[in-house]
Formats: sequence, C-alpha cells, structure tokens
Amino acid sequence: MPVPREEIASTLSSRLRRSHNVPIVQLRAPGISRLQTLITDHADLGALAARLEGARAVALDTEFLRERTYRAELCLVQITDGESAVCVDPVALGDVGALAPLAHARGTLKVMHASRQDIEVLMPAVGLVHPVFDTQIAAALVGLPAQIGYAELVRRRLGIELEKAHTRADWSARPLAPELISYALDDVRYLLPLAEQLTAELERLGRSGWLAEELAALADPAAYQVEPEQAWLRLKGMRGLDAARARLARELAAWRERRAIERNRPRGWILDDAALREIVLAAPRSLGELAAMPGVPPGVVKHCGTEILARVRAADLPDELPTVNLRGRPDRAKAALLERLSAIHRAAAAELSLSPEVLATRRDLERLAEGRRDGPLLVGWRRAALGERLLAAL
Repeated sequence: MPVPREEIASTLSSRLRRSHNVPIVQLRAPGISRLQTLITDHADLGALAARLEGARAVALDTEFLRERTYRAELCLVQITDGESAVCVDPVALGDVGALAPLAHARGTLKVMHASRQDIEVLMPAVGLVHPVFDTQIAAALVGLPAQIGYAELVRRRLGIELEKAHTRADWSARPLAPELISYALDDVRYLLPLAEQLTAELERLGRSGWLAEELAALADPAAYQVEPEQAWLRLKGMRGLDAARARLARELAAWRERRAIERNRPRGWILDDAALREIVLAAPRSLGELAAMPGVPPGVVKHCGTEILARVRAADLPDELPTVNLRGRPDRAKAALLERLSAIHRAAAAELSLSPEVLATRRDLERLAEGRRDGPLLVGWRRAALGERLLAAL
C-alpha cells in the first residue's frame, strides 16, 4: 500500500537526520561471511537483507540492459545504508526476492536518482519499490535543471568528480571487473548525503509538500505498465489525425506492443515509430502498397505484412480518407494566447528560481489553451504556483 503524501512529507527529514558527509568505504557488513563488494550467494543476500531491516533510509540503484529485449534485464543492484556499500548480482543469483521486504518497507526510505526506470526494472524481481526519495526530482524543486544527471548533481553539491569511463559497459557480462564494481558503487555512495542536503533546502524554501506530491506519483504501479490499447498515446507526431487514422494508430500501436511483449523484443525491432507513422498516414490496403512505402523495411513486409494489413482492416477505414495536415493551419489567435501563457509561465518560473519545464511543458500550456482542464497545471502545488495565474489570463 503506497505511503500517503502527508506521511512522506512529515518523515523525509526524520529519516535523513543522520549525517552522511563522508564518502562511504566498503566495510565488513555484520552477518555477511566475508569482506566483499559483490554478493553472489543467497546466504549472503539473506544476511544483507536482515541487516538492512529497520534501516531508516538506504540508497538504491540498478544497472540493466534493454537494448535487445522488451523487458529490461536486471544486471546489478547497488545498495548502501551509509555504513557499507555492496552490489547484488542478479545474474549469478537468479533470484533477488530476498530484497522484497526492504523494497516494500514503509519505514525505510529508498533514496534513488531518476528512479522511474530503476523502479520499473526492479518490479518483476521485488515488486514496487516504495517509499522513494528521488534526488533528481528534489534537485529540480530547489532550482537545479529539471533532468540533472547524478554525476553533475554530485559535482555541484558535493564538489566530487565521478568517473565516467564505464557509462557504456555491458553489465550482463561476467565476471565483473573490480573497476566496474567500484564504478557501480559510486552511483549510491553519495545519494544519502545528497538527499539530506536537498531535504534541508526544500524545508527552508517551504517546498517539502511539493516534493511529497511528486513522489506520491512514483508509488502508482500503473505508472510502470503499458497497456497495449493505450500505447498509441506515447507516439509522437500524431496530433491532428482524423478519427479514422487515429483508430488505425491505436490498432497498430497495440499490435506492436503485444507482439513486442510476446517475443520480448524492443518495440522498435517490430516496427519503428517512423514506419508506423508512415503506415498510419498512407493506410495501405494491400501488400503491394505496403511494400512500396519507402520507410517500411522489406523484412517488416515479409514477416508482419499480413498482420499489419489486418490491423488496417480492423480500423474500419472509409474508402476515401481526408488529406492529412498534422501541423494544421496557423491559428493566430491561439498563437497569441500561447505567447501570453508562456510569458506568465516564464515569469512564474523566474520568481521561483525554477527551470520553466519543472513548472510546465509546452504541451501543458497548449492543452490549457485548447480548453482542457485535466492537466497537471490545475492540481496541487502547480495550480497555486502557476495554474491560477494562467486561468486568470484565459
């Protein structure tokens, strides 16, 4: 059960009271059979889980591969409680379920950076990780860039330059070289001191509640699952479609998602976005028409052509489709309104010393200008900080 926002806000500070100002060095962890940085034995994993039981906060990170698969392959889990830092090897262990109680422990805050992908990758192994403190989100709310990387945050806030030599390492390869393990451990060594520092700054700015709202969204399991019928909503360059082509986009995206899941292959290996978009716009009715499309590879026609045409038929398209103009005609009134909203947006961000994209995206402003009232600008702290001003301008 997710931790309520109010509980997150009230316990962030208390869970991070302990000072973590000294870079962590590897220590002998009580209960673990020997001094080590890589756990490959289930007995040692159980001992680690037992030792971390009841911890107020732990730093957590993962290494994974997803270039060749639909589901990311979990390759490494890095953990520290501020006293010892270890890597857990899922490749050697096969099962890291012993970490599930830690992942779910309401009394243990899991400190992570840019956590969404890591939470998604960990879900099949340990379930939903919560509650989470995300240092990237917290950093954005104190005025740092919205998507600041971990190494840059460590450099700016702790004055430490991290090694970058292994950013493209193959984490599935074994054995792992000692320098790779050390590199991986750097990803958790500084998370606890960063979280403590950012928590204090958020309290000073009166923005702890803002962070609690943002973190609450991380505790929704649905956020990490893609329903095939909703996959088309993530496609770019599809705004302005007529109703018939929108149906085709939904059909094709759902077919691609299901096929990718069944075969555990990246969706782009099934059909890349550019080719999918071209099919939606052209709506081919035969294998010959599909094969004649320059953006559709011959292999796709050979292996998937019949299924693609079946999705075209399922979209129930009319014989004559309207001409498509995805950019649409310039609307001077709308452009002027967007410029007014953007000016208010930029002014509010400057007053709060926030990056503008932390407050709102261009699409958020467009939705508001189009009459939509269901976006993030009109709920929570963003409504108070910006949304009310934008509504007044409308």
